Amino acid sequence: MKDLFSGHADQYARFRPSYPATLFEYIVGLCPSKVKAWDCGTGNGQIAGILSGFFTEVHATDISQNQLDNAIRLPNIHYSQQPAEKTDFSENYFDLIVVAQAIHWFDLDKFYQEVNRTSKNGAILLVLGYGLLKINAEIDQVIDKLYRNILGLYWEPERKLIDERYQSIHFPFEELEAPYFPNEYLWSFEQLIGYLKTWSAVRKYLRITQKDPIELIKKELQDAWGEDLRKVEFPLLIRLGSLNKSE
Repeated sequence: MKDLFSGHADQYARFRPSYPATLFEYIVGLCPSKVKAWDCGTGNGQIAGILSGFFTEVHATDISQNQLDNAIRLPNIHYSQQPAEKTDFSENYFDLIVVAQAIHWFDLDKFYQEVNRTSKNGAILLVLGYGLLKINAEIDQVIDKLYRNILGLYWEPERKLIDERYQSIHFPFEELEAPYFPNEYLWSFEQLIGYLKTWSAVRKYLRITQKDPIELIKKELQDAWGEDLRKVEFPLLIRLGSLNKSE
């Protein structure tokens, strides 16, 4: 598992979008019980914070201690620095396992072994993420220029799994179909810029060239933005599995 976010964990916590509450209400309703949940690759604890309202215990892991240091603190969230592929959790432990915007960094075969080992029979696995944001045709075109033309060579190869909406990943579980959930926000231009600065390719470009790639499109983006607040949509990527174990 790669760690590309330790260096800007504070920005990540401030500017990354969340997920709709209605999605988690639906997912929790599928769980056999609501005792223990695992937020794997928790980052800033965003998902752990949501799950804490539904489960007695939430265990949240990440390989970045800096991310964990900036994570949400609640009494029933237990953070630990552990890789997704090998943890110290007991067998048959979790009712729900969630991976949000992180599975593309994992060794999938090893992670799935850990999922099978630590999950209860009938538990739910939610693989979650969001695709490239959408605002309107004019703004989207400028962001696409940054995403593909300027940063194209600076994205890690795993990023293509997000572009493929996680549909190309191996998913050896009984798959459940999830309904559509809108994932929209009202953002200022400053929030947009703050979010773009969390992109791993932006950080890599800056590190290699010593130049900020966002400055190359910032004026054009500002002109296209115009209004103070705009609706920003992050299309959800969802793979949902039931972990039914044979006797």
